[in-house]
Amino acid sequence: MKYGWREGNQIQLLENGDQFYPAVFDAIEQAQQKIILETFIWFEDAVGKQLHTALLEAARRGIKAEVLLDGYGSPDLSDSFVEELTVAGVVFRYYDPRPRLFGMRTNLFRRMHRKIVVIDDRVAFVGGINYSAEHMSDYGPEAKQDYAVRVEGPVVADILNFVLENLPGQSAVRRWWRRHHRAIDNHRPGEAQALFVWRDNEEHRDDIERHYLKMLTQARREVIIANAYFFPGYRLLHALRKAARRGVRVKLIVQGEPDMPIVKVGARLLYNYLVKGGVHVYEYRRKPLHGKVALMDDHWATVGSSNLDPLSLSLNLEANLIIHDRTFNQTLRDNLNPIIAQDCKRVDESMLPKRTWWNLTKSVLAFHFLRHFPALVGWLPAHTPHLAEVEPPAQPALETQDRIQTEDAGGKT
Repeated sequence: MKYGWREGNQIQLLENGDQFYPAVFDAIEQAQQKIILETFIWFEDAVGKQLHTALLEAARRGIKAEVLLDGYGSPDLSDSFVEELTVAGVVFRYYDPRPRLFGMRTNLFRRMHRKIVVIDDRVAFVGGINYSAEHMSDYGPEAKQDYAVRVEGPVVADILNFVLENLPGQSAVRRWWRRHHRAIDNHRPGEAQALFVWRDNEEHRDDIERHYLKMLTQARREVIIANAYFFPGYRLLHALRKAARRGVRVKLIVQGEPDMPIVKVGARLLYNYLVKGGVHVYEYRRKPLHGKVALMDDHWATVGSSNLDPLSLSLNLEANLIIHDRTFNQTLRDNLNPIIAQDCKRVDESMLPKRTWWNLTKSVLAFHFLRHFPALVGWLPAHTPHLAEVEPPAQPALETQDRIQTEDAGGKT
């Protein structure tokens, strides 16, 4: 099957769980035949229980539902929580579940980091939002800022075929990117062109990064990138700086209040290189940034699960939607510019790390690490990840059930 640009799509930007969860739960409620859901994190909290209820009700009315969770990101769902779904008929799988060693999770690399939902063959969701209460704005100061898209139109078939081809027992279909597929300028509102792209550890190792690089090469006026975990490869860093030096307004939004302190340390190692090269770097300080979005000029945009860090660009399974549409581009710009103006602090030269021998050494090491990371991945512990299906618990035989019901009716214990 050829995966290329698809015309005639309706794409809606969804900000945070406040917009994302109601849209997903409503789509699940409207499902007629099939639901496929992939996510990195599913917590057994208020949001997770709402998803549980939505899938349970769908399965009980005869909808075929399949769930794929990452074994690292979602290791703690209770047996009763999962069993209630499997008993109802939900196919429940974990990607690469592995036992803990001294209480530590060992499946650190090659995670299934995608966040995809497909309902029948008519609507899909792609983005970076997991299923947990921390994506809701009322969670408090630690609530995450994040994005997803709701999609209707021809590209849904590509997303559906992708998830189906990756289910166990499906014959692999060789998927090639046709480089001659190009997006053309689209002037029809509500008729967005879209391209579904993913990263795996086989034929599509650098597809998402390649589209970022192509975007930076083609940019003429403005680029805005908001990315939670920013520590990209050397090629992407060089492309950012090169775009800025030829006059493109390159705005980069990174975490200023990260959920993991090491994220801030890593990004700041790159500040000298980027800021002195003309890139406008902004630290988002209202709450933790979890988004993975970008836009270019007045027509190109992307929303997805891929961070711009070594894990996402070289190890994890990721998925993004690339959108060629002026209306969507402007919608995303109208969301990001107020964030820059109200919730970010621009990094100026006074905030750059001092030019000490120690800081210079760290920067040099960081750059060499980024330049050579893809080759270094080959030295990391490697195994073939597998999908483990959770079998529904064995049910009592029919005669035993009948006997129990008869005894209950007679008041016996």
